[in-house]
Amino acid sequence: MPGRHVTDHQMRLFMKHRLTDPVPVAAARAGFSTATGYRLAQDPRPPSEKRAPRERRRPDPLAEVFEAEVVPLLEVSPGLRPIAIFEELLRRHPELGAGIRRTLERRIRQWRALNGPEREVIFRQTQEPGRMGLSDFTDMAGLGITVAGVPLPHRLYHFRLAFSGFEHAHVVLQGESFVALAAGLQNALWALGGAPREHRTDSLSAAFRNLAPEVEEDWTTRYAALCAHYGMVVSRNNRGLAHENGAIEAPHGHLKRAVEDALLLRGSRTFDTVADYRAFIDTLVGRHNARNRKRIDAERAVLQPLPSRRAEDGEETMVTVTSSGGFMLRRVFYTVPSRLIGHRLRVRLHDDRLEVFLGASHLMTLPRGRGYGDNRRAHVVDYRHVIHALRAKPGALPGLVYRDQLFPRDAYRRLYDAAMVALPERAACKLVVGALAIAHERGCEADLAALIDASLDAGSMPDLRELRARFAPDPEALPHVTVTMTPLSAYDALTAASCEGGRP
Repeated sequence: MPGRHVTDHQMRLFMKHRLTDPVPVAAARAGFSTATGYRLAQDPRPPSEKRAPRERRRPDPLAEVFEAEVVPLLEVSPGLRPIAIFEELLRRHPELGAGIRRTLERRIRQWRALNGPEREVIFRQTQEPGRMGLSDFTDMAGLGITVAGVPLPHRLYHFRLAFSGFEHAHVVLQGESFVALAAGLQNALWALGGAPREHRTDSLSAAFRNLAPEVEEDWTTRYAALCAHYGMVVSRNNRGLAHENGAIEAPHGHLKRAVEDALLLRGSRTFDTVADYRAFIDTLVGRHNARNRKRIDAERAVLQPLPSRRAEDGEETMVTVTSSGGFMLRRVFYTVPSRLIGHRLRVRLHDDRLEVFLGASHLMTLPRGRGYGDNRRAHVVDYRHVIHALRAKPGALPGLVYRDQLFPRDAYRRLYDAAMVALPERAACKLVVGALAIAHERGCEADLAALIDASLDAGSMPDLRELRARFAPDPEALPHVTVTMTPLSAYDALTAASCEGGRP
């Protein structure tokens, strides 16, 4: 037909019919005119072989520089980006213009395909049930979580089974460490009810950062012992190759997006306590595991049984209680009862708490502190530990290094600020220390804080005597105990009866 080119298929069809039919019939069966048939009969080559090769429509802008300058750069620095080469060429040859960028990128891509270095090959793996569990940490700072109005910098320890996709997430407050890894891993295994044959991590590089070689070796030994306790073989991916841990690296993103969606549906990123936030994460991960219940149950059947008890996941150290009524540990000062001054205590560190022992006796559990700022120093203070000494020296309150951490509630901090403005310093210190003493001795910290807030909001200053009277024990609530004394003559009767019975 006029205006349409003859294809190779039409040409082959024409030549086939040309063997048995005249040119007009063969041309008609091939779908073109008789004149075209006679013309093609003179040259039986397919049309594709008759086309002249396409020549350049404009001069090659890289003809003089590609082989002379670009190729040497690619050979010396194979990882050099095309955009860097483009900018270097424009610096050397401004006359080339910005229009060569796409041409240069295409030419570099083609050169690398023919002459470039071999590239890394990713080998897809077939996962076996019960074989591999993976652990890693992921930073959650970008989600803007707050606890009681204070930003919560934290990470998630993330455990996952490669076959079934079982997941466990644990909120980590103190950064990546062996303590956080050990606690999260054991929580995951005991929630799962079994242990895989192999445990893979990302070389624990974050846990060993900035550690002395002997400490790093100790932690490596402890990690190997932890895995051996559960019968798991230790494996690590090569440093810097995250795709080797891909069975958990990709789920990191899925988990973060799921948390973000849940926060948007919740309508708030603020939680009252860390425990509430942990419950929120546990609920979210539990829903994911419920969707994979069949695969998880199938893999759980082939897991190794758990040992009879958990391994110790804390880190122990010894501290001495100083005359300040506490001890310093990891740049954080912790107060303890003053009767422990001078004693050496055994402290077991966990990610979120400290277990304090005197010998083998457990004394108390303290929340673990975390320092911020340049010096990263912090204080964990319980006013009950020092209030008896502070009552004897109330003037020490204004210059106390941990004064801001001493107040258990904002109401007491407000009382201190208002009293320092309205009263002489000595009277203000006595008022604040007296209020803290009442809160401790009468067990009315919350009620007293509400009363202080009400007084300050009304523009008046609480009176210490009125506070003592208000929270004094109610006489009517005290039980009346009547003690009846036995007369001494009763003892004479007992003595006489004893003698009559033959006893001396």
